[in-house]
Amino acid sequence: MDRGVEAKIPVAIIGASGYGGVQLVRLLIDHPALEVVYLGGDSSAGQPFAELYPHLGHQTKLVIEAIDLDAISKRAQVVFLSLPNGLAADMTPPLLERGCKVLDLSADYRFSDLAVYEHWYGKTRSDRDTSAQAVYGLPEVYRNKLRTAQLVGCAGCYPTASLLALAPLLKKGFIQPDSIIIDAKSGTSGGGRQGKVPLLLAEADGSLGAYGVGHHRHTPEIEQVCRDLLGRELMVQFTPHLIPMPRGILATVYANLRDPGLVAEDLITIYTAFYRDSPWVKILPGGTYPQTKWACGTNLCYIGIEVDERTGRVIILSAIDNLIKGQAGQAVQCLNIMMGWEETLGLPKLAFYP
Repeated sequence: MDRGVEAKIPVAIIGASGYGGVQLVRLLIDHPALEVVYLGGDSSAGQPFAELYPHLGHQTKLVIEAIDLDAISKRAQVVFLSLPNGLAADMTPPLLERGCKVLDLSADYRFSDLAVYEHWYGKTRSDRDTSAQAVYGLPEVYRNKLRTAQLVGCAGCYPTASLLALAPLLKKGFIQPDSIIIDAKSGTSGGGRQGKVPLLLAEADGSLGAYGVGHHRHTPEIEQVCRDLLGRELMVQFTPHLIPMPRGILATVYANLRDPGLVAEDLITIYTAFYRDSPWVKILPGGTYPQTKWACGTNLCYIGIEVDERTGRVIILSAIDNLIKGQAGQAVQCLNIMMGWEETLGLPKLAFYP
Protein backbone atom coordinates (compact mmCIF):
# COMPACT_ATOMS: atom_id res chain seq x y z
CA MET A 1 0.00 0.00 0.00
CA ASP A 2 1.22 3.49 -0.81
CA ARG A 3 2.17 5.27 2.41
CA GLY A 4 1.93 8.67 0.78
CA VAL A 5 4.45 11.51 0.70
CA GLU A 6 5.26 13.47 3.82
CA ALA A 7 8.38 15.55 4.57
CA LYS A 8 10.96 15.54 1.80
CA ILE A 9 13.79 13.03 2.16
CA PRO A 10 17.30 14.54 1.79
CA VAL A 11 19.40 12.84 -0.88
CA ALA A 12 23.00 13.02 -2.06
CA ILE A 13 24.48 12.28 -5.47
CA ILE A 14 28.13 11.27 -5.66
CA GLY A 15 29.39 11.54 -9.22
CA ALA A 16 27.03 14.31 -10.22
CA SER A 17 29.02 15.62 -13.19
CA GLY A 18 28.52 12.67 -15.58
CA TYR A 19 25.57 11.87 -17.78
CA GLY A 20 24.03 9.62 -15.15
CA GLY A 21 24.58 12.28 -12.49
CA VAL A 22 22.93 15.09 -14.42
CA GLN A 23 19.93 12.85 -15.18
CA LEU A 24 19.61 12.16 -11.46
CA VAL A 25 19.77 15.86 -10.64
CA ARG A 26 17.06 16.62 -13.20
CA LEU A 27 14.76 13.83 -11.98
CA LEU A 28 15.29 14.45 -8.25
CA ILE A 29 14.70 18.19 -8.51
CA ASP A 30 11.24 17.39 -9.88
CA HIS A 31 10.53 14.57 -7.40
CA PRO A 32 7.85 15.69 -4.90
CA ALA A 33 9.22 13.58 -2.03
CA LEU A 34 12.97 14.17 -2.36
CA GLU A 35 15.35 17.08 -1.88
CA VAL A 36 18.88 17.14 -3.30
CA VAL A 37 21.13 18.44 -0.52
CA TYR A 38 24.57 17.33 -1.68
CA LEU A 39 26.39 16.92 -4.97
CA GLY A 40 29.77 15.22 -4.73
CA GLY A 41 32.63 14.86 -7.15
CA ASP A 42 36.38 14.60 -7.47
CA SER A 43 37.82 16.56 -10.39
CA SER A 44 34.79 18.88 -10.45
CA ALA A 45 34.82 19.67 -6.69
CA GLY A 46 34.41 23.37 -6.00
CA GLN A 47 32.50 24.11 -9.21
CA PRO A 48 28.91 25.33 -9.14
CA PHE A 49 26.81 22.66 -10.79
CA ALA A 50 25.39 25.37 -13.06
CA GLU A 51 28.85 25.93 -14.57
CA LEU A 52 28.92 22.33 -15.75
CA TYR A 53 25.27 22.29 -16.81
CA PRO A 54 24.08 25.89 -17.33
CA HIS A 55 20.63 24.76 -18.44
CA LEU A 56 19.93 23.74 -14.80
CA GLY A 57 21.21 26.97 -13.27
CA HIS A 58 17.69 28.27 -12.68
CA GLN A 59 16.85 25.13 -10.69
CA THR A 60 19.86 24.52 -8.43
CA LYS A 61 22.57 26.66 -6.85
CA LEU A 62 24.42 23.70 -5.36
CA VAL A 63 28.20 23.53 -5.63
CA ILE A 64 29.91 20.20 -6.25
CA GLU A 65 31.74 19.27 -3.05
CA ALA A 66 34.71 17.04 -2.35
CA ILE A 67 33.57 13.57 -1.35
CA ASP A 68 33.27 13.38 2.45
CA LEU A 69 31.34 10.33 3.61
CA ASP A 70 30.88 11.67 7.15
CA ALA A 71 29.38 14.91 5.86
CA ILE A 72 27.18 13.04 3.40
CA SER A 73 25.76 10.68 6.03
CA LYS A 74 24.93 13.60 8.32
CA ARG A 75 23.06 15.52 5.64
CA ALA A 76 21.42 12.79 3.54
CA GLN A 77 19.32 9.72 4.19
CA VAL A 78 19.70 8.37 0.65
CA VAL A 79 22.86 8.31 -1.45
CA PHE A 80 23.02 7.72 -5.20
CA LEU A 81 26.44 6.61 -6.45
CA SER A 82 26.93 7.48 -10.11
CA LEU A 83 30.59 6.53 -10.38
CA PRO A 84 32.94 4.50 -12.59
CA ASN A 85 33.04 0.79 -11.80
CA GLY A 86 35.18 -0.07 -8.78
CA LEU A 87 34.66 3.07 -6.67
CA ALA A 88 31.28 2.36 -5.08
CA ALA A 89 32.66 -0.76 -3.38
CA ASP A 90 34.95 1.44 -1.27
CA MET A 91 32.29 4.00 -0.33
CA THR A 92 29.22 1.87 0.29
CA PRO A 93 30.17 -0.02 3.50
CA PRO A 94 30.79 3.15 5.59
CA LEU A 95 27.63 4.79 4.19
CA LEU A 96 25.53 1.78 5.19
CA GLU A 97 27.14 1.73 8.65
CA ARG A 98 26.06 5.36 9.08
CA GLY A 99 22.44 4.48 8.28
CA CYS A 100 22.14 5.64 4.66
CA LYS A 101 20.24 3.85 1.93
CA VAL A 102 22.56 3.41 -1.05
CA LEU A 103 21.69 3.03 -4.73
CA ASP A 104 24.71 2.21 -6.88
CA LEU A 105 24.47 2.88 -10.62
CA SER A 106 27.77 1.12 -11.40
CA ALA A 107 28.36 -2.64 -11.66
CA ASP A 108 29.86 -3.01 -8.17
CA TYR A 109 26.76 -4.46 -6.47
CA ARG A 110 25.01 -6.19 -9.36
CA PHE A 111 26.59 -9.62 -8.86
CA SER A 112 25.56 -12.24 -6.32
CA ASP A 113 28.93 -13.96 -6.85
CA LEU A 114 31.81 -11.51 -6.40
CA ALA A 115 34.19 -13.92 -8.10
CA VAL A 116 32.27 -13.22 -11.33
CA TYR A 117 32.64 -9.47 -10.77
CA GLU A 118 36.35 -9.79 -10.03
CA HIS A 119 36.89 -11.83 -13.20
CA TRP A 120 35.04 -9.46 -15.53
CA TYR A 121 35.95 -6.12 -13.91
CA GLY A 122 39.46 -6.86 -12.64
CA LYS A 123 39.03 -5.51 -9.10
CA THR A 124 39.67 -7.56 -5.98
CA ARG A 125 36.88 -7.10 -3.44
CA SER A 126 36.97 -7.26 0.36
CA ASP A 127 33.34 -6.24 1.00
CA ARG A 128 31.62 -9.61 0.64
CA ASP A 129 29.35 -9.09 3.65
CA THR A 130 28.17 -5.80 2.22
CA SER A 131 27.71 -7.23 -1.25
CA ALA A 132 25.57 -10.04 0.17
CA GLN A 133 23.02 -7.41 1.27
CA ALA A 134 22.58 -5.94 -2.21
CA VAL A 135 19.38 -6.36 -4.20
CA TYR A 136 19.57 -6.29 -7.98
CA GLY A 137 17.81 -3.16 -9.15
CA LEU A 138 15.41 -4.41 -11.80
CA PRO A 139 12.01 -3.68 -10.22
CA GLU A 140 9.92 -5.74 -12.61
CA VAL A 141 11.76 -8.89 -11.49
CA TYR A 142 12.89 -8.11 -7.92
CA ARG A 143 10.15 -5.78 -6.70
CA ASN A 144 9.45 -7.66 -3.45
CA LYS A 145 13.12 -7.75 -2.42
CA LEU A 146 13.49 -4.04 -3.14
CA ARG A 147 10.79 -3.17 -0.61
CA THR A 148 13.14 -3.92 2.30
CA ALA A 149 16.50 -3.18 0.67
CA GLN A 150 19.13 -0.84 2.10
CA LEU A 151 21.56 -1.37 -0.80
CA VAL A 152 20.61 -1.65 -4.46
CA GLY A 153 22.89 -2.49 -7.38
CA CYS A 154 20.91 -0.85 -10.17
CA ALA A 155 20.67 -2.90 -13.36
CA GLY A 156 22.80 -2.00 -16.36
CA CYS A 157 21.25 -0.40 -19.44
CA TYR A 158 21.72 -3.30 -21.87
CA PRO A 159 20.63 -5.86 -19.25
CA THR A 160 17.48 -3.85 -18.52
CA ALA A 161 16.32 -3.86 -22.14
CA SER A 162 17.36 -7.48 -22.66
CA LEU A 163 15.96 -8.94 -19.44
CA LEU A 164 12.59 -7.22 -19.71
CA ALA A 165 12.31 -8.82 -23.15
CA LEU A 166 13.28 -12.26 -21.84
CA ALA A 167 11.74 -12.48 -18.36
CA PRO A 168 8.26 -13.81 -19.27
CA LEU A 169 9.68 -16.40 -21.67
CA LEU A 170 12.16 -17.76 -19.14
CA LYS A 171 9.81 -17.64 -16.16
CA LYS A 172 7.10 -19.53 -18.05
CA GLY A 173 9.48 -21.93 -19.81
CA PHE A 174 8.38 -21.08 -23.36
CA ILE A 175 11.84 -21.07 -24.99
CA GLN A 176 14.92 -23.23 -25.31
CA PRO A 177 17.21 -21.24 -22.99
CA ASP A 178 20.48 -22.08 -24.72
CA SER A 179 19.20 -20.64 -28.00
CA ILE A 180 19.04 -17.02 -26.75
CA ILE A 181 20.71 -14.40 -28.95
CA ILE A 182 20.63 -10.70 -28.03
CA ASP A 183 21.50 -8.10 -30.65
CA ALA A 184 21.44 -4.66 -29.01
CA LYS A 185 22.23 -1.13 -30.13
CA SER A 186 22.91 1.89 -27.91
CA GLY A 187 23.36 5.61 -28.34
CA THR A 188 26.74 7.20 -27.63
CA SER A 189 25.80 8.53 -24.17
CA GLY A 190 26.15 4.94 -22.95
CA GLY A 191 29.92 5.45 -23.16
CA GLY A 192 29.87 8.27 -20.58
CA ARG A 193 30.92 11.90 -20.78
CA GLN A 194 34.68 11.40 -20.89
CA GLY A 195 36.46 12.16 -24.16
CA LYS A 196 36.80 8.87 -26.07
CA VAL A 197 37.84 8.67 -29.72
CA PRO A 198 35.16 6.13 -30.81
CA LEU A 199 32.46 8.47 -29.43
CA LEU A 200 33.62 11.58 -31.30
CA LEU A 201 31.11 12.87 -33.85
CA ALA A 202 33.58 12.42 -36.70
CA GLU A 203 34.10 8.79 -35.69
CA ALA A 204 30.57 7.70 -34.79
CA ASP A 205 28.38 9.71 -37.17
CA GLY A 206 27.21 7.86 -40.25
CA SER A 207 28.56 4.56 -38.94
CA LEU A 208 27.33 1.50 -37.06
CA GLY A 209 29.64 -0.98 -35.42
CA ALA A 210 29.78 -3.75 -32.86
CA TYR A 211 32.08 -3.76 -29.83
CA GLY A 212 32.86 -6.11 -26.94
CA VAL A 213 31.99 -8.99 -29.24
CA GLY A 214 31.92 -12.24 -27.30
CA HIS A 215 33.17 -10.70 -24.06
CA HIS A 216 31.08 -7.69 -23.08
CA ARG A 217 30.81 -7.14 -19.31
CA HIS A 218 27.03 -7.08 -19.38
CA THR A 219 26.92 -10.71 -20.52
CA PRO A 220 27.39 -12.28 -17.05
CA GLU A 221 24.93 -9.80 -15.57
CA ILE A 222 22.27 -10.87 -18.07
CA GLU A 223 23.07 -14.53 -17.48
CA GLN A 224 22.78 -14.14 -13.69
CA VAL A 225 19.19 -12.90 -13.85
CA CYS A 226 18.28 -15.39 -16.57
CA ARG A 227 19.57 -18.12 -14.27
CA ASP A 228 17.37 -16.81 -11.42
CA LEU A 229 14.33 -16.82 -13.68
CA LEU A 230 15.04 -20.22 -15.20
CA GLY A 231 16.36 -22.00 -12.13
CA ARG A 232 19.47 -23.41 -13.78
CA GLU A 233 22.70 -22.38 -15.50
CA LEU A 234 22.65 -21.08 -19.06
CA MET A 235 24.66 -18.97 -21.48
CA VAL A 236 23.42 -16.24 -23.81
CA GLN A 237 24.96 -14.74 -26.92
CA PHE A 238 25.08 -10.98 -26.46
CA THR A 239 26.47 -8.49 -28.98
CA PRO A 240 26.24 -4.71 -28.42
CA HIS A 241 26.55 -2.06 -31.12
CA LEU A 242 27.18 1.69 -31.05
CA ILE A 243 24.70 3.67 -33.09
CA PRO A 244 25.21 7.39 -33.89
CA MET A 245 22.52 8.99 -31.75
CA PRO A 246 22.81 10.49 -28.25
CA ARG A 247 20.50 8.18 -26.31
CA GLY A 248 18.35 5.08 -26.50
CA ILE A 249 18.71 1.29 -26.68
CA LEU A 250 16.96 -1.17 -28.96
CA ALA A 251 17.50 -4.83 -28.05
CA THR A 252 16.35 -7.50 -30.49
CA VAL A 253 16.18 -10.88 -28.75
CA TYR A 254 15.87 -14.21 -30.56
CA ALA A 255 15.13 -17.65 -29.10
CA ASN A 256 13.73 -21.00 -30.23
CA LEU A 257 10.23 -21.72 -28.99
CA ARG A 258 9.53 -24.99 -27.16
CA ASP A 259 6.01 -25.06 -28.62
CA PRO A 260 6.06 -24.22 -32.35
CA GLY A 261 2.31 -23.77 -32.19
CA LEU A 262 2.54 -20.51 -30.27
CA VAL A 263 1.79 -17.37 -32.27
CA ALA A 264 2.47 -13.71 -31.58
CA GLU A 265 -0.97 -13.04 -30.15
CA ASP A 266 -0.50 -15.84 -27.61
CA LEU A 267 2.73 -14.27 -26.40
CA ILE A 268 1.28 -10.76 -26.34
CA THR A 269 -1.41 -12.07 -23.98
CA ILE A 270 1.24 -13.77 -21.82
CA TYR A 271 3.44 -10.65 -21.69
CA THR A 272 0.50 -8.40 -20.88
CA ALA A 273 -0.43 -10.61 -17.93
CA PHE A 274 3.18 -10.92 -16.75
CA TYR A 275 3.65 -7.13 -16.67
CA ARG A 276 0.13 -6.21 -15.52
CA ASP A 277 1.51 -4.66 -12.30
CA SER A 278 4.51 -3.02 -14.00
CA PRO A 279 3.52 0.51 -15.00
CA TRP A 280 6.77 1.20 -16.87
CA VAL A 281 6.52 -1.71 -19.30
CA LYS A 282 4.24 -1.25 -22.31
CA ILE A 283 3.39 -4.26 -24.47
CA LEU A 284 2.63 -3.26 -28.05
CA PRO A 285 -0.15 -4.74 -30.20
CA GLY A 286 0.64 -7.31 -32.87
CA GLY A 287 2.55 -5.97 -35.86
CA THR A 288 3.80 -2.89 -33.96
CA TYR A 289 7.50 -2.75 -33.09
CA PRO A 290 9.13 -0.21 -30.76
CA GLN A 291 11.42 2.67 -31.65
CA THR A 292 13.89 4.29 -29.30
CA LYS A 293 12.37 7.71 -29.91
CA TRP A 294 9.15 6.59 -28.23
CA ALA A 295 10.99 6.10 -24.93
CA CYS A 296 13.30 9.12 -25.16
CA GLY A 297 13.32 11.06 -21.89
CA THR A 298 10.99 8.58 -20.15
CA ASN A 299 11.28 5.64 -17.76
CA LEU A 300 9.28 3.46 -20.14
CA CYS A 301 10.20 0.19 -21.82
CA TYR A 302 8.29 -0.61 -25.01
CA ILE A 303 8.15 -4.27 -26.04
CA GLY A 304 7.09 -5.65 -29.42
CA ILE A 305 6.61 -9.37 -30.07
CA GLU A 306 6.74 -11.47 -33.22
CA VAL A 307 6.92 -15.19 -34.01
CA ASP A 308 8.65 -16.46 -37.13
CA GLU A 309 6.58 -19.56 -37.83
CA ARG A 310 9.03 -20.65 -40.54
CA THR A 311 12.00 -20.92 -38.14
CA GLY A 312 10.09 -21.54 -34.92
CA ARG A 313 11.75 -18.55 -33.27
CA VAL A 314 10.30 -15.78 -31.16
CA ILE A 315 11.60 -12.26 -31.78
CA ILE A 316 11.24 -9.74 -28.96
CA LEU A 317 12.11 -6.09 -29.48
CA SER A 318 12.69 -3.87 -26.45
CA ALA A 319 13.28 -0.10 -26.52
CA ILE A 320 14.35 2.11 -23.60
CA ASP A 321 16.13 5.38 -22.90
CA ASN A 322 19.52 4.16 -21.68
CA LEU A 323 19.96 7.19 -19.39
CA ILE A 324 16.51 6.95 -17.76
CA LYS A 325 15.07 3.42 -17.59
CA GLY A 326 18.57 2.13 -18.20
CA GLN A 327 20.18 4.24 -15.48
CA ALA A 328 18.95 7.22 -13.44
CA GLY A 329 15.20 6.71 -13.81
CA GLN A 330 15.43 3.08 -12.82
CA ALA A 331 17.40 4.07 -9.71
CA VAL A 332 14.61 6.48 -8.74
CA GLN A 333 12.02 3.79 -9.46
CA CYS A 334 13.91 1.46 -7.09
CA LEU A 335 13.97 4.13 -4.39
CA ASN A 336 10.23 4.71 -4.77
CA ILE A 337 9.68 1.03 -4.02
CA MET A 338 12.14 1.08 -1.09
CA MET A 339 10.24 4.01 0.43
CA GLY A 340 6.79 2.50 -0.13
CA TRP A 341 5.76 5.09 -2.71
CA GLU A 342 4.13 4.59 -6.07
CA GLU A 343 6.68 3.38 -8.64
CA THR A 344 5.72 6.18 -10.99
CA LEU A 345 6.32 9.01 -8.50
CA GLY A 346 8.44 11.81 -9.93
CA LEU A 347 9.32 9.98 -13.15
CA PRO A 348 8.61 11.11 -16.74
CA LYS A 349 5.96 9.25 -18.72
CA LEU A 350 5.86 11.23 -21.96
CA ALA A 351 8.61 11.13 -24.57
CA PHE A 352 10.33 14.02 -26.30
CA TYR A 353 8.91 13.47 -29.78
CA PRO A 354 9.86 13.86 -32.60
